[in-house]
Amino acid sequence: MNLVLETIKNRRSIRRYLPQQIRDEELSLILEAGVWAPSAHNEQPWHFSVIQKEELIDMMSEKTIAMMKKSRLEWVRKMGEREGFHVFYNAPTVIVVSGKTGGEALLKPIADCSAAIQNILLAAESLGIGTCWIGFTGLFFVTATKEELQNLGIPEGYEPFYSIAVGYKSPDHLYSAPRRKQNAITYIR
Repeated sequence: MNLVLETIKNRRSIRRYLPQQIRDEELSLILEAGVWAPSAHNEQPWHFSVIQKEELIDMMSEKTIAMMKKSRLEWVRKMGEREGFHVFYNAPTVIVVSGKTGGEALLKPIADCSAAIQNILLAAESLGIGTCWIGFTGLFFVTATKEELQNLGIPEGYEPFYSIAVGYKSPDHLYSAPRRKQNAITYIR
């Protein structure tokens, strides 16, 4: 099978990581894949903040969980109330993906940033590194102070959209592929 298609089919959201930090060479390759994502009008509106400072990762997790516990959605509240829950599943690296805001030419930076995230997820999988796209951190981003956002290295004029947990997969990470939704394709010829 084609290696790209095989990587796509093998990639899973990993929620168990080894504590050791990933190698800088691997991290560089993963980030390079994100930079090479397609973007509308070649705007490349993304910024990647790589966080490996455990205290900062834990603070983001704690503040996100506090917001989850206040959610009007029961499943979100229950998830936030789980004993020992960590938003990033104790991954040693977190990548915060931000998009440039404002300007007439910028169409949908969130779509461009999502394409960059997908590249990052697939590049990591191709290197045997686990990832999990984290949407819950949006709860932290909307309530964070300007100083907290600056501590994440987010430049002025950028808005954080998502985070990615990154790390070596724990040996007990094995997840089977969920069934694919049927009737998801329509051909008009």
